[in-house]
Amino acid sequence: MSTVRVMTEADVTAVSEIRVTGWKAAYAGIVPQSYLDRMTVEADEHRRRRYVTGSDKVTTDLVAVDARGGVVGWACLGPSSTAVGELHALYVQPSLIGTGIGRSLLRAVHGIAAAQGFGSVLLWVLADNARARRFYERAGYAADGAVQADDYDGVSVTEVRYRLTL
Repeated sequence: MSTVRVMTEADVTAVSEIRVTGWKAAYAGIVPQSYLDRMTVEADEHRRRRYVTGSDKVTTDLVAVDARGGVVGWACLGPSSTAVGELHALYVQPSLIGTGIGRSLLRAVHGIAAAQGFGSVLLWVLADNARARRFYERAGYAADGAVQADDYDGVSVTEVRYRLTL
């Protein structure tokens, strides 16, 4: 069982480990391996630490922690350009996927989004990430027809936007 709390600067290393291992596990075969191979916890930690301590921060970062206080998941919520809440990220330690940590983080995100006055939450998910798409669909999200593409080492990777009305 995990609990969810606001992320602190002390959580940055653990969050970076979860994010990098999560990318490498979830996006293998979707994002070019050359891109994934270049990802390091240290580089992510450096970027994340600057971000978490920045004075212009407009997002809410949450972590899921296990019974011993270890960080096992991370989510980031902020405003989107369309005046609704946007789930910018949700990652769970790959070995703990399917244990309810992601659902706990998502419930907390929805509660914060509602408290901040957002009537809905949107997110972008890689079109070929079937596992993530099923997770969000089970939570009530639906693709709303918007798509975009990002370039990873010269390969265009399509993302689909999902939306949930709170």
